[in-house]
Amino acid sequence: MEPQQDSRLLRLVSRFLKYFLLILFGFAIAYVMSITFGVVNIALILPLVFDWVGRLGLILFCLIAITVIFESLR
Repeated sequence: MEPQQDSRLLRLVSRFLKYFLLILFGFAIAYVMSITFGVVNIALILPLVFDWVGRLGLILFCLIAITVIFESLR
């Protein structure tokens, strides 16, 4: 038996997931820091950030679902 290798799609989705979670973590740290130091400017862009994060999360979820289907067929 040959060892099972990850497909390109699985590696791509895992990389996207890693950077998506790092971006979320970065925004959380920036928000906490802005609240701590009393800067209100970041609170003004939160609706825009939530909009983009929601869209990117939905796209990432669809990519994960496609990857699961392809990997189960393989």
